[in-house]
Amino acid sequence: MRLFSSAVLLLLFSVLQLVFCAEDYYKILGLKRDAGDREIKSAYRQLSKKYHPDKNPNDPTAKDKFVEVSEAYEALSDAKTRKIYDQYGHDGLKQHQQGGGGGQRHDPFDIFSRFFGGSGHFGQAAERRGPNVELKVQIPLRDFYVGRTVEFQWDKQEICEHCDGTGAEDKVVDTCQKCNGRGVVIQKHQLAPGMFQQVQMHCDRCGGRGKSIKHVCPVCSGQRVARQPTTVSVTIQRGTAKDARVVYENEADASPDYVAGDLLVTLGEKEPGDPADNPDHVDGVNFRRRGDDLFWREVISLREAWMGDWTRNLTHMDGHVVSLKRARGEVVQPGHVETVAGEGMPVYDEDGDSVYHKTQYGNLYVEYTVVLPDEMESGMEKEFWALWEKWRGKIGVDLHKDSGRPDGRVVVQKHDEL
Repeated sequence: MRLFSSAVLLLLFSVLQLVFCAEDYYKILGLKRDAGDREIKSAYRQLSKKYHPDKNPNDPTAKDKFVEVSEAYEALSDAKTRKIYDQYGHDGLKQHQQGGGGGQRHDPFDIFSRFFGGSGHFGQAAERRGPNVELKVQIPLRDFYVGRTVEFQWDKQEICEHCDGTGAEDKVVDTCQKCNGRGVVIQKHQLAPGMFQQVQMHCDRCGGRGKSIKHVCPVCSGQRVARQPTTVSVTIQRGTAKDARVVYENEADASPDYVAGDLLVTLGEKEPGDPADNPDHVDGVNFRRRGDDLFWREVISLREAWMGDWTRNLTHMDGHVVSLKRARGEVVQPGHVETVAGEGMPVYDEDGDSVYHKTQYGNLYVEYTVVLPDEMESGMEKEFWALWEKWRGKIGVDLHKDSGRPDGRVVVQKHDEL
């Protein structure tokens, strides 16, 4: 009985050891065990660039972390090795690799190169760098005000995962026999009897790559790359400027032939009017922005402009209320602009609203437009006419006479030419 218990405990200990070991790679990438392929790739993309030795020359631990991240990605990105790792841990995966089931581990810089394109190192003069890609994303004004993380998709060129960027289904690449791996061939053209011209041209068999394949990859058709929808997440801080640019290093189109360029995302301001951008029916989404200030046009009637005694409540973009009002007898001139201090855009600061920084705000400028009636009822017209005539006679204001302008036609005297 005691022997049986010891065997059970030993078995449980082994199982627990395998479970805890199986969690190591997930912890390295900061993932849960049920993470999907996209989450694994995203984690590797961020961490491999974060710990790349070329970007951390003064950190002696960066290379070890970079190697750990690469090993974790190598194990978890392949469904077969991930299953072995989940069931048998590091030792089981190691035995599988040593036994010929998966070969030896790859150089972490090779993994980085396959993932991003290039040689696996940043900033080397001999590397070709791919072009940058510029995208413009339209963001509602409300997101600039309250701050938000949004996602968008674009068709990104990725290195074909099916063939690992080789273009061959069996991943076997041979040296081109026609150009002997040079990528170019010399063709001789006869210009005249005994006179020839040599022309260097791209090899038509290998497309100038110097390599040839026998079994073309069915996914990328031998092109080694394929376009696929890629999700990009962008965080908009409060008060971010219109047309601000966010740079994603080495996130442009990938290729085995060069290091990926940068993805440059410009945050444009979307025109108001889309109901999807205003689910709470706030007035603030129709504000206009200029720098850190906001602008609003308020329409009032003739009675309100002349007599006052009114209140308007504007719901700002975060839901708080801005009150506009006039007491009885306060006149509002058409085109008058009222300044409401501190009700504009948040002034951007990298610390945001925190213990280190108190968010400041621009102003809200309200322009008043007075709407005149198109017509009046006869009774109202007579009453208004009598009222104006009474005051005109009492005050004696005649704008035409006071202006000094003539009543009729003015005779212009002609002058003799010199």
